[in-house]
Amino acid sequence: MHDKISWWRTKFGNEEIQHVVNSIKNECVSQGKVTTEFENKLSEFLEIENVIAVSSGSSALLLALMAVGVKPGDEVIVPNRSWIATAHAAYLLGAKVVLVDVEPNRPIIDVEKIEEKLTSRTRVIMPVHMNGRSANMDRINEIAKKHKIAVIEDAAQAIASRNTDGFLGTQSDIGCFSLSVAKTIATGQGGFAVTNNNEIAKRMRTIRTHGVENVNDVEQWGMPGFNFRYTDIQASIGIEQLKRLPERVDHLREIYMTYEHGLNDTPFKLIPVNLDKGEVPVYSEFLINERAEWISLLASENIETRAFYPDLNTAPYFNQQDIIFQNSISYGKDGVYLPSGPSQNINTIKYCIDKIKSLSI
Repeated sequence: MHDKISWWRTKFGNEEIQHVVNSIKNECVSQGKVTTEFENKLSEFLEIENVIAVSSGSSALLLALMAVGVKPGDEVIVPNRSWIATAHAAYLLGAKVVLVDVEPNRPIIDVEKIEEKLTSRTRVIMPVHMNGRSANMDRINEIAKKHKIAVIEDAAQAIASRNTDGFLGTQSDIGCFSLSVAKTIATGQGGFAVTNNNEIAKRMRTIRTHGVENVNDVEQWGMPGFNFRYTDIQASIGIEQLKRLPERVDHLREIYMTYEHGLNDTPFKLIPVNLDKGEVPVYSEFLINERAEWISLLASENIETRAFYPDLNTAPYFNQQDIIFQNSISYGKDGVYLPSGPSQNINTIKYCIDKIKSLSI
């Protein structure tokens, strides 16, 4: 039998190890000059003015909402398909999470359903670029401008993904990214927020360290904040991971195309990503009937998979369990991740395809 195939694989090389060692030897451990270097390199890559590195992608979302002034009683528009961190960021600030269904054929916010959910209390729209897929940013920005509300992109799964206007995460007031382990590039944990608005950037840098931008020169407490700081140890890893990004993008695209061709005539329905427009699929996402049975069957063959997480409206504390989000249902019920990741060997992918073709339920 084949050795166990993990649902996700990513690697860290000797370059990352040596960079961490050098930072420790140079006493660069907490947030400092290595973090600034990493922020500058991300800024150059994404062609964005400001990058603020933080402790996680979730922290980036929370920081962004704080920076645009979200407060208790405000409302924040969130798609019903997302990792729950998107909604939690608003919820923990006391805002009401207002969920919107996704498109009929993609787990991306349906822009035609946004305006019907807006009220006088709506403060922010938070589109989520799930698995590198671009939300309709032109239409979202048009709606936001019309109603004078902010847009914060959750691009946690979309580093290096593009649409015709450029990189996802750079087309709104603020974009938020994740560097957790199951991402195209990773530093274990960590994330960052980006913006071309210098005033917003200044607020985010200040909020990142309990409301003071320079911890060594505190004359007064300017605003509430928290410790969202990054570390130079993580930044050391990130600098080396960023060098690997172009080849990883190519590899992820190859994995997608291999699955697309190999499982075309099987019960596994590929959830589409538009490679031609520049979208980069981090994960291998499929819909499959009798999901639990298939997950168990593949596990018996040493192939690890993951079921999709539930729709957000199933969380009782959002008080939207009774609303029907028709387009979301199939993803929460039938969605599954097949072996994925920037270090997943193509031969492993081909083996999984062959094994799926040999099995039946």
